[in-house]
Amino acid sequence: MLVLDVDGVLTDGRLYYGANGAELKAFHIQDGLGLKMLRASGVEVAIVTGRTSRAVELRAENLGVPYVFQGVADKLAAFNQLLAQLAVGASAAAAMGDDLPDLPVLLRCGFAACVPEAAAAVRSHAHYITDRPGGTGAVREVCELLMRAQGTLETAMQQYLK
Repeated sequence: MLVLDVDGVLTDGRLYYGANGAELKAFHIQDGLGLKMLRASGVEVAIVTGRTSRAVELRAENLGVPYVFQGVADKLAAFNQLLAQLAVGASAAAAMGDDLPDLPVLLRCGFAACVPEAAAAVRSHAHYITDRPGGTGAVREVCELLMRAQGTLETAMQQYLK
C-alpha cells in the first residue's frame, strides 16, 4: 500500500482560487500514470489529506484510486484504518508526505518518502527524498522505485516498449 498526501506531494503545494471561490489544483500527468502502473502491479493506493477538495475527488476517480480520506485531522487514524481494512502490516506500507501532519504516518510505515521541499523534520525522518519536487513527477519517481524494488517495473513498462 502507498499512502499519499496531496498538497505539496501530488501538487506543488500552492493553492489557487478562482474568481468564484473555486479551488484549483494542478496534478502532474506522469504521477497519474505511475499510480495506475503501481495499482496494476498489485499495490493499493490511498490518499489521505487534511484539506477537502472536489479536485482531489475527481483526480482520484480518474486514476481509479479507491481509498480517499479528505478533511483528515488525524492522518495516523486513517492510516491505521487502511491497514486494518486491507489487512496490511505497517511495515509493508509506504507513505509520502511533505509536512508535519504527515509525520505520524511516515514514522509508522515501512517506507517513508518525501519531496525535497518538505519540512526539515519530515526530511530528517524520510527513508527517501525524491529528486523531483512535489507536483512535478515526485510521486511517479516513488512509484517506479517501489515497483523496481518489487521486480514489477520492467513488466509494467513492456506495453510501452513494443
